[in-house]
Amino acid sequence: MPRAKANGLFLEYEAFGNPANPPILLIMGQGVQMILWPEEFCAMLADKGFHVVRFDNRDAGLSSQLDQYGTPNVTLAYLKYMLFLPLRAPYLIDDMARDTAGLLDFLGFGRAHVVGASMGGMIAQNLSVLFPEKVASLTSIMSTTGSRRLPGPTQRAMKALMQKPARAGDVAGAAQRLKTLVRAIGSQTYPADEVELTQFCERHAKRAQTPAGSARQLLAIAASGDRTPVVRRIRVPALVLHGNQDPLLQPPCGAATAKAIQEGGGNARYVEVEGMGHDFPRPLWPKITDLIAEHCRAADCAKES
Repeated sequence: MPRAKANGLFLEYEAFGNPANPPILLIMGQGVQMILWPEEFCAMLADKGFHVVRFDNRDAGLSSQLDQYGTPNVTLAYLKYMLFLPLRAPYLIDDMARDTAGLLDFLGFGRAHVVGASMGGMIAQNLSVLFPEKVASLTSIMSTTGSRRLPGPTQRAMKALMQKPARAGDVAGAAQRLKTLVRAIGSQTYPADEVELTQFCERHAKRAQTPAGSARQLLAIAASGDRTPVVRRIRVPALVLHGNQDPLLQPPCGAATAKAIQEGGGNARYVEVEGMGHDFPRPLWPKITDLIAEHCRAADCAKES
C-alpha cells in the first residue's frame, strides 16, 4: 500500500474507486487500524460514486510510530482523569487533525467528505474547525464531544478496553484481546460471525501490533478534554450517526455532538441506528453507506447552488 508524508509523519493509506469522483476520507478510531473500515464497506461507498480513502492514524498500523515518547502509564492516567487532575500527553486530537489535513494535501484533495468513527469522529470534528476549507461535509460516527457530563462506558466495555496488551510478537494474544473487545462493545442484535471475527482479529494482529501507540492515542483523547466549545464551531454540513446499542460511547454522546453543532448555529442531523453497537455490523452496511452517500451528495448539491 502507498504511504503519504503528512505533518512530518508517514501515513499508510489505501484508495478505492474512481479518482475523478468526489473524495471521501475515512478516519478510524483509537488503537485500531484502517482495516476496521471493511473493504466491502469501502467498495460500497465507491460504487455509489465516490473516491474512498482509508488510512492508519499516527501510532497505528503501518503509519509512523512515535515511540520516542515512551509508553504512558494508562492506569495512572486514568486515575488522574477520574480525579480531574491535569494530564500531559505527547500529542492531542488537534495534532491528529493536522495529520489528516496533511494527508488531504498530499492526496491533492482540495476538499473532501470526512467520515470518522469513534476517535476518528473526534479527529474529523476538530479537522472541520481547524481546516473548514478542506472539509466538504462531516460524518461523525459513534463519537463524542468528550464532555464529562455524558455517560461513560458500561462496566463490561470499560473492562474490555482496559485489558492488558499482549506481549510483543504474541499474535494469538493480540488477536484474542481484540476479539474480546469487539464482543464486549459490538452489536448484540447483529453479533459478528465467529469464524469471520477470528480471521479478522488474526489479520489485524499479524499486520501490526502497536500497544504503546494505542496507549498514546488513549492519552491524547483524555488530555484533549471536553471539546464541546470546539464542536459548537463546526459550520460544515454534519451527519451524526450513533448505534442505539453502543456500550462504549453511549447514545447520548452522539446526541450531544449533534446538539452542540446546532447550538453553535451549525447544521447537524442526528440519526440513531437501530441494532448498531460500537461497530459496523455487516447487515447494517447498506443502511450506513446509504446515509453517508446521501449526506455527501446533499452537501455537494448545496455547494453548487
